[in-house]
Amino acid sequence: MTSFQFQLRTQREQEPSAEPVILLDWFGGRAGTVQVRDSLRYALPIPDVAMDLFRVAGAVYCADRVARRPGTWTRSMELTVPVRDQQLWGSAIDRLSEGISFLSGDHWRFEVRSSTEPPWAPEETSPPVDAVCLFSAGLDSFTGALDLLAQGKNICLVGHYEGGQAPKAQVDLFGKLGHRYSDQHLILRHIFLRPAPRDPLQLRPLPVRRETSTRSRSLLFLAAGLAVAAGYGPDIPLYIPENGFIGINVPLTPARYGSFSTRTTHPYFVATFAEAVQRLGITNPIVNPFRTMTKGEILAGCRDQGTLQELAGSTLSCSHPEVARYARRKQGNCGYCFPCLIRRAAMHHIGLDRAEDYAYDALREDAEMANKKGNDLRALIRSLNQPARPIDVLRNGALPAADIPAFAGVYERGRREILTWMTAATSSQDLRRQLPAT
Repeated sequence: MTSFQFQLRTQREQEPSAEPVILLDWFGGRAGTVQVRDSLRYALPIPDVAMDLFRVAGAVYCADRVARRPGTWTRSMELTVPVRDQQLWGSAIDRLSEGISFLSGDHWRFEVRSSTEPPWAPEETSPPVDAVCLFSAGLDSFTGALDLLAQGKNICLVGHYEGGQAPKAQVDLFGKLGHRYSDQHLILRHIFLRPAPRDPLQLRPLPVRRETSTRSRSLLFLAAGLAVAAGYGPDIPLYIPENGFIGINVPLTPARYGSFSTRTTHPYFVATFAEAVQRLGITNPIVNPFRTMTKGEILAGCRDQGTLQELAGSTLSCSHPEVARYARRKQGNCGYCFPCLIRRAAMHHIGLDRAEDYAYDALREDAEMANKKGNDLRALIRSLNQPARPIDVLRNGALPAADIPAFAGVYERGRREILTWMTAATSSQDLRRQLPAT
């Protein structure tokens, strides 16, 4: 197992550990190795512990993006972090470490050190909101925000990006929602955060060759959302709109078991994270209203069907939305990654699926889909040809016994949703022969 050691520094005077420890310097400017721009703290008195949690999550994300995975995929990750209440963190760090290890498929160990960083005290206060909602610009998060607005709630959307298509999609959708719901208070706070490029002013520049997977991104997203929610008040809920089919993310093939399958909002990770947060004294509820729903059911149940029908096509659900640029095709949703396939099935469920809205039509017989672009589709078809069993929902992680029937139901309905779309949308006789009977 490949091992990596990291140290987060939030103040220049914090003593750096000796090499080979990799420094994650959260200083701002060219000297920092964590590159960050955000509006999270603007006019918000975020509690110290919530801000420390956000910094720890940002460090985990950067470490995850820097440490290249070995052929065995799993890594040993050690991270030293400064916090302002060392004793409080001592009660929660083991549980947090357990959740992060499950999320990224690695072995994480943390050393907590004391920080003297002063508390944050904004000069002005932002208008209150009823809820904070994570906002990736994907279909689920867009529908979650739309539902809250349709209920008359004032909300704050929280997004993360590193560049590419995501920030434009977030800002554009935010603007359109604001125009539609102009009588309600709506705010967008989003964060640009990533490992910084190498710079001669950095004390210890980061490695040039870096990891491309982003298993820990949802930790950063959750911690950012919680920091904002806590800044608005201890009882303001944080909504994490994500469908249950993707939440449990049953591996499509044996080759995708364990850390090879993402666990972004897996119920075990969310529950473990929530327990660690409670031990830190952060009391904001974490709510996933779509926990046991398929993506199609989410869309069908949306409280504002008019706005959904108008704007759903502008959402971004893709794993790699920039890939079409190299083929000089439409950038946005590629059409062939697993999230795009689930998206198309959900859109078909409400009569909005259009192949021309994607860079590639995964259901066509052509050379593009015969190569690795068709890997997810082929794996999905193999999975659909296997009977669904209740025990399948445990293949990507443990679930409370009482929840197994509900997740088995969403898994079965999600598979049926996908198969219905494939059968109706494909013109390929060869593909039809590969599908099980509906």
